[in-house]
Amino acid sequence: MRAASFQELTRLGVPLPPDTYPLVWEPSDAVELRPTGELEARVAILHVLLERCFGMPPEAAEKWLDGNRLIPDVTEPEWAFISEEVGDRQSFILHLDALSGLAWVLGISKTLDPLAAPPRVLEQMPDLLGGESFEAWRARILAAPRDPTVVAAALDLHYCLDWSFQELERQGLPCPGELNANAIGQRRWALEWATVFVGEFHEPPGGWEEVDLSV
Repeated sequence: MRAASFQELTRLGVPLPPDTYPLVWEPSDAVELRPTGELEARVAILHVLLERCFGMPPEAAEKWLDGNRLIPDVTEPEWAFISEEVGDRQSFILHLDALSGLAWVLGISKTLDPLAAPPRVLEQMPDLLGGESFEAWRARILAAPRDPTVVAAALDLHYCLDWSFQELERQGLPCPGELNANAIGQRRWALEWATVFVGEFHEPPGGWEEVDLSV
């Protein structure tokens, strides 16, 4: 899997991480995805956050989340922004790329191109203004989550890409394609959260805000 990631980095023409760059799993691990309903709930919440960034009234956002029983899945920083617009608006706008990553995991988007954003991903999200419920949206999209090993491979690629894009920016060099290091980091965040490694060296999966992108 790591060899395939390095091959893709070479194709993209970006720097390769050192050979000692760590893996995110151990050889004896099994790999799973979080439950589909949990993945769908996170997608819906990120979509509401983005809508708030671009003018959705807080009352409407709160009403939709409450009516669809999603408030327990909203993190404290997210709720502070949704209800009172406390927090960095730009950082929440960046979640578009995390949303893209999760949409790919669920099979809503066909590709996760490291050079471009997926086309029309927001069109496939719940129609909040039209009053589409969470359950109606789930029935409309008919999510078909990808094989966990395929998602794990994409996670390793984005783990390496995260290093490569940050290295390009450190050297003052352009990143290939439309995406920058922030976008790749957001996709890595989504893939790390969605992927569950099971083994003696892993704790139970943590929350959305507990994903560690520092290593």
